[in-house]
Amino acid sequence: MKKFLKTGTGDDRRLSKLIRNLLRITLMLALGCSAMRLAEAQVAESADAGRAFVWVGASGSGYTLQYGQRKMLGVTAFVDSDTIRHFGIEGECRMLEFHQTQNVHAETYLGGVRYHFNVGRFQPYAKGLAGLGEFNFTYNYAHGSYLVIAPGAGIDYRLSRRVSVRAVDFEYQYWPQFTFGAMSSVGISTGLRFRVF
Repeated sequence: MKKFLKTGTGDDRRLSKLIRNLLRITLMLALGCSAMRLAEAQVAESADAGRAFVWVGASGSGYTLQYGQRKMLGVTAFVDSDTIRHFGIEGECRMLEFHQTQNVHAETYLGGVRYHFNVGRFQPYAKGLAGLGEFNFTYNYAHGSYLVIAPGAGIDYRLSRRVSVRAVDFEYQYWPQFTFGAMSSVGISTGLRFRVF
């Protein structure tokens, strides 16, 4: 757990933060795509090919942070890698930057496993993610990096072979090492996802 005061002008900090976030999203997408390339290189069993698909997407998010019971809005970018055997991996980057009060905002960079199954055009899923949470405290007095554990579930609706609607994604985030004691946040997201491979 680290906490430090930010220095520099507001524009410099925002530009630096934007560049860091773009690099993290690019890295997450690259890792997801490279993982799929490795999976495709493996020999499939003759009885069940175990084919995998890579999906990328974006969604709008609404969350309640326990820190001051703040209700915030944000955007999420995600990568899903699913197999026909129902198991896959997911990586997501969520930035809760809108509807700020006292300049409090948060970002999470999470990855983990997901389980899905198909019911017609619907694909319900459950996921278990963990990773890094970045939290900006009141009036920019401090900034901290913390472990975040996030179980969740949702439903995707397939419009075509390559496009799905993320009808709802529910996620509970637990920040066990937060500065003022364990903190939680809960929220929902909705958006679109597109099949890349």
